[in-house]
Amino acid sequence: MIRRYGVGKRLSEMVTYHGFLYLAGQVAADPSADVKGQTEQILKQIDELLEEGGATKKGILSATIYLADINTFAQMNEAWDAWVPEGNPPARATVEAKLAKPEYKVEIQITACNGMSSHGHGHDHNH
Repeated sequence: MIRRYGVGKRLSEMVTYHGFLYLAGQVAADPSADVKGQTEQILKQIDELLEEGGATKKGILSATIYLADINTFAQMNEAWDAWVPEGNPPARATVEAKLAKPEYKVEIQITACNGMSSHGHGHDHNH
C-alpha cells in the first residue's frame, strides 16, 4: 500500500511502499544559516521523517546532495560525517545545482527502507 506523508498540492514530503521510504528533497527551515547549519537542519528533518516512516538512518539506501556551490562541499561534509551512521553509509552522489530559492545552499534527497520487507533479513538463502 502506498502511504503519503506531508501531502501538498505539488508533492508529498515522503512516500512509503513495501518498506521503502522515498523522501522529497529536503531544504533548511531556516535558510539564513550557513552551509553546515543548513545541512544539520536538513539531516534532523530527515531523521524525523524516517522515524515517522518506521526507519532509522541505518536504513538509508541512497542519498543525493545538491549544493548551490560545489566549493562548499567540505562544509556540508562536516555535518554529514558527524551524522552518517558509522559502518552503514548510503550510496551517495553530490552535485552542484541551482536550487529553488537563492538562499537555499543545500538540498538532500534520500531513499531508505525500514527493514521490515518480506525479503528476509539480509541472509543469503542461496547456499
